[in-house]
Amino acid sequence: MASTQDDDIRTVLAQTRRIAVLGIKTEQQADQPAFYVPQYLVEAGLDVVPVPVYYPEVTMILGRPVYRRLVDVPGRIDLVDVFRRAADIAQHLDDMLAARPKAAWFQLGIRNDAVAARLRAAGIAVVQDRCLMVEHRRYAA
Repeated sequence: MASTQDDDIRTVLAQTRRIAVLGIKTEQQADQPAFYVPQYLVEAGLDVVPVPVYYPEVTMILGRPVYRRLVDVPGRIDLVDVFRRAADIAQHLDDMLAARPKAAWFQLGIRNDAVAARLRAAGIAVVQDRCLMVEHRRYAA
């Protein structure tokens, strides 16, 4: 029996083609989830937009141009995949609200109910504490 969260995940994945990855790592950190999850998404045919928090000298990740803020990403963002500590997500709230993605996804182990409530109040779907790669493999295949 599917839970409401599972139904939400299915809906979010069905509507997602373009993903901005907030907190993405570089190829030098290829063994970390913040790199290999976005790499998987690219290989699965999704359009991934890198939005690193660190690495100011980096201009390309996964062969794609880097943006420093979500609001600077041209075009529509379906999903913001968040690789930030829970306590650090609030500093990105205004940027997420300005970018107006359809959904925000807080990766496995990341939960911030206050930010999630603000995003939901703005009409942005939120999935927390789940791995996008695992759920994509589970539902999108």
